[in-house]
Order: sequence, then structure tokens, then C-alpha cells
Amino acid sequence: MVTFDRISHDPAKMNGQPCIRGMRLTVRRVLEALGRYPDRHQLFAEYPELDEEDIRQVLAFAAANLDDKLLPLRPAG
Repeated sequence: MVTFDRISHDPAKMNGQPCIRGMRLTVRRVLEALGRYPDRHQLFAEYPELDEEDIRQVLAFAAANLDDKLLPLRPAG
């Protein structure tokens, strides 16, 4: 079982969205930033409060919370 000790949920903060270490920085914002700044040096320059373990947990948290759905394939033509 994976633990996410850097991901916090507080209904009184950011509408209960998952955040990084209690900060007002949501998992979603970090994921968007990862897409915008593929170079980690740029990402850390923009968000100096983050570190590599935060990024690892954000990615693992996002993957753990996606629904995998099996869709039936339609027969070929």
C-alpha cells in the first residue's frame, strides 16, 4: 500500500482539494505545472517550495486516483 504523507486534505483549505504538505498548492496545480515545465529546473524555479519527493507523490497520487475502465471493443466492420 502506498502512503502519501505529503498529500493533505483539509475541507477548510482550497475547498478540500488534495494539497502538498498543507500548503495552498494543489495536486492539480502541480500536475499542470509538470506539463508546462518539463524541465524540472524550471519547475523548481517557479515553485521553490516543491522538492523531488513532492513530485513523486503527486504523480503516484494522480495515478492511484484514476479510474481504469475496460471498454469492450466493437467487432471490426
